[in-house]
Amino acid sequence: MGQVWRAHDTRLERDVALKVLPAETLGDDTARARLVREARLASKLNHPHICTIYEVGEAAPSTPFVLSSSKDERRSGPSVTFISMELVEGQALSARVAEGPLPLDRVLRYGQQMADALAHAHGRGVVHRDLKSANIVITPDDQVKVLDFGLAKRLTTEELAEATTVSQHSLTAPGTVAGMLAYLAPEQLRGEPADARSDIWALGVVLYELATGKPPFQGQTGFELTSAILSQPLPPLPSSVPAPLAGVIDRCLAKEPGERYQQSTEVRAALEAVASGQAGTAWGVVLRRRRGLLVGTAAGALALLVVAAVLFGLDVGGLRSRVTRGAVRPARAIRLVVLPFANPSGDPEQEYLSDGLTQDVITQLGRLHPAGLEVIARTSVMRYKKRDTPIDQIGRELGVEYILEGSAQRQGRRIRIAVALIQIAGGTKLWAETYERELAGILALQSEVARRVARALALKLLPAEQARLANARAVIPEAYDAYLRGSQLRQTAANVDAAERYFRLALEKDPAYAAAWAGIAIVWNLRGQAGITPPRDATRESKAAARKALALDDAELQAHRALAGVLTWSEWDFQAAEEEWNRLVRLDPNNPETLRAHSHFLMHMGRGDEAMAEIERAMELDPHSVMTVSFYAVVLEHARRYDDAMAAAREALSLQSNQGIPRNVMRRVLYLTGRHDEALAMDKEAFARDPELMEALERGYAEGGYAGAQAGIVRVWTARYGEPGVLSGTTLAVRCLHAGDREGALRWLEQAYEDGDRNIPYIGGVGSPIYEPLHSDPRFQALIRRLGLPQ
Repeated sequence: MGQVWRAHDTRLERDVALKVLPAETLGDDTARARLVREARLASKLNHPHICTIYEVGEAAPSTPFVLSSSKDERRSGPSVTFISMELVEGQALSARVAEGPLPLDRVLRYGQQMADALAHAHGRGVVHRDLKSANIVITPDDQVKVLDFGLAKRLTTEELAEATTVSQHSLTAPGTVAGMLAYLAPEQLRGEPADARSDIWALGVVLYELATGKPPFQGQTGFELTSAILSQPLPPLPSSVPAPLAGVIDRCLAKEPGERYQQSTEVRAALEAVASGQAGTAWGVVLRRRRGLLVGTAAGALALLVVAAVLFGLDVGGLRSRVTRGAVRPARAIRLVVLPFANPSGDPEQEYLSDGLTQDVITQLGRLHPAGLEVIARTSVMRYKKRDTPIDQIGRELGVEYILEGSAQRQGRRIRIAVALIQIAGGTKLWAETYERELAGILALQSEVARRVARALALKLLPAEQARLANARAVIPEAYDAYLRGSQLRQTAANVDAAERYFRLALEKDPAYAAAWAGIAIVWNLRGQAGITPPRDATRESKAAARKALALDDAELQAHRALAGVLTWSEWDFQAAEEEWNRLVRLDPNNPETLRAHSHFLMHMGRGDEAMAEIERAMELDPHSVMTVSFYAVVLEHARRYDDAMAAAREALSLQSNQGIPRNVMRRVLYLTGRHDEALAMDKEAFARDPELMEALERGYAEGGYAGAQAGIVRVWTARYGEPGVLSGTTLAVRCLHAGDREGALRWLEQAYEDGDRNIPYIGGVGSPIYEPLHSDPRFQALIRRLGLPQ
């Protein structure tokens, strides 16, 4: 970009940085005019973290020169473009990074300031295009100043190809195009125009540098570096980087622009949430696995071939021409969200109908084309009910490309449904239809909607799916109505009795209604989980109802899910459970409720990597579900990823503050990591309204510290053992371990076995590390064998 001088502005009496741009760096008059225009636009930026541009101009040199020696023609030389800008004192961020990783508070503070600067510029139509640590200065008062907004030249394909041939040494040499490579987004390396999301990628690279002391992608040559950026997965951040921050960096560095944050304001908000300890939904992005990336040996070879084709002009089998015109893109599933169906009647009594149809359509579409279509789950969708959220915001928050919206209104025995499929990019309506049918044909109508969506998205349905959609049964309206009401009520344990009454009413109207029997099976499972009913009684009733449902319809998903749960956590028949889980996953591979439960089954079986993959998949499809995030926290705890487990637990509590699973995860992790004071503070908060427990805790602490406090809790709970919905043997076993009482822990685990405690499988396989003190005890190993769990 030429030379930079410290200069004095004699008119305004101030020192400035004067950037002189020689004509040869601009190429031609068109390039010069464009840079001047963009620099003048950038001069409108006025922000505390942006280096201010004071003036952009052109000046002719005062000394004439010989243009043509043959004619001895003398004329004024070409004009010189210059930019006068704020003189920023301080140290380049690149120099700070060279000394090693920065402390977390600095990373977050500088990151917020950089994101704020980008947000200001992007909001005024200015894209940096060359953001890197060398272009960021830390002032003496520890503030960020971003330099050179809007001044980076656009690189041609030829320049990019030339840059990739240079050596590693020249990658960091000042003034070379190659120096930019480490920060260029994949789309820039493909020769596509840079936009705000390209700057967000570069910000992610800088954040990675700040957190680790090195860039995320490296190579010995420009070719290797470019190949890594285009095709290699993001190298994992060290465990010292908290999961919420890792999530922000992960999303900034998504290969596809559509998977990144779409606005710098979102990055700033996410970093602010991390800094405040309230990471919320911004944290959830760490859970999204990148799809369609070219990894592995064969895929890596293909990636290098693509890079060579694009950058060096090789047309291997026509590959280059296909890639450069955008016909070839990494394969990934289409992501769609079904928004809560509206209730145009205004009658609150019809809300159950619109909510029930929302769930039914999600279920239908989720099974439609498992490999090609991902549908966001109901629990993450209902947050948009009766909210006028812009569709582009929904797209960013859920990472989806398409929205299906609709309304449902019942009039007697007829129903009127209006649906529309919208592509978020551009807000294009791909398809819309209004149906008015007899309520008896509601399932066939849902199948018709699913087929139309598949057609609009160019999804080719498998024969089994075509057959399933074609065979939708007619319903008895009164039975369907009762079933929908029961389904809405069964969402919480407090309403299970009312839910069962509606399911039984549905069966009175239609004894062959398999879904109603499945609903009863789920109700009994909930009673057992909540301690409302003794475990063995709940198991018997749930299993019987699930069997009746499957006898009527072997493809009834809820019945398979209930049966798999009974076999896993109540009967401990793990061989039969695996067969049932496999059957359910084949029938419904994209259901997060299935995936999260299956992940814990895999954990019990000692298959930790598979468990992690399943729960991460559930998180992609249901990022705002308190149960999904809670199950994820447990998997992370069992994987000994304690920082991540704590972050997930906090996320779950931000969704529902009274949820017990994440609180238990936090308490166990605090104990395991030696943060006993924090664990004790959680106990005091939980027992604030129980004078007996508080007294036992405080007296025990005075006598024996943290272990004494836990022993006091165990004494009180032992006296209360058997109270419904309060205690279990595994709960007391864990508290005994907190108290250092291994014998007591073993006794309570034996009691849990005798009681049929649903939580006892968590001691085996990839078990909770809380049980490690018992692993060498023969009695513990004998219990594992009796349960049929892996040693």
